[in-house]
Amino acid sequence: MNTGNNLQLVYTLLCDDVRLEMGNKVSLMGVFQNIMVDNLPVSLIKFAVLNHWRGKGNHNTEVRIMNPDRENMLVTSQSTQIQLAPGGFTDNVSFFVNVVFPSAGTYWIQTFANSQMLEELPLIVTDTGTVAGEQVSDEISETIN
Repeated sequence: MNTGNNLQLVYTLLCDDVRLEMGNKVSLMGVFQNIMVDNLPVSLIKFAVLNHWRGKGNHNTEVRIMNPDRENMLVTSQSTQIQLAPGGFTDNVSFFVNVVFPSAGTYWIQTFANSQMLEELPLIVTDTGTVAGEQVSDEISETIN
């Protein structure tokens, strides 16, 4: 996604934690795309949204997590300024702590740059008793969500 003003959002990842290692390497722990739990509501102690940017210039970024209705915000990150040299790239990590997902549904991860929404990703939150509104049998396989 491109803002039209020298900034491109290359990708967004959700994970349990992000660490900066020696040599400027980024380690991602627990990459996920959905949340499946035994019971709702669920409180996530900590998780991160990693955005990888390419472009040039100074930009303000923000990540919002919206309720399934897309009108009410569940939580938002602090606004972060990123600076890119021409042809540069950077990673921006937004950490969220003690976020409560009150019910099953599709929540929306929205990424903004310079007050413009560049990307909206679905985050499906469900309990093991229902998947996409359907009852799940007792034989649930052990999979990574």
